Amino acid sequence: MNTTFTSREFNQDVSAAKKAALHGPVTITDHGRPSHVLLSVEDYDKLLGSDRKLGDILWSGQNTEIELEISERSVSRPPVEL
Repeated sequence: MNTTFTSREFNQDVSAAKKAALHGPVTITDHGRPSHVLLSVEDYDKLLGSDRKLGDILWSGQNTEIELEISERSVSRPPVEL
């Protein structure tokens, strides 16, 4: 399930966006275009595909590097007429 919040909706009710992220990714839009995605830590850990849990790494207090590979996204946009 993918839920969408406008930036304004997100800013007005962050709690609702966090709750929605427990059920799947939340897309946040700026001016009608996707700009950010909010994930639960569990979904993020799955995305990393690692046995190491992000929360455990962050709370360990160790100076640990996290390597994250993100594939390039292509967004087709209509030409801009001036």
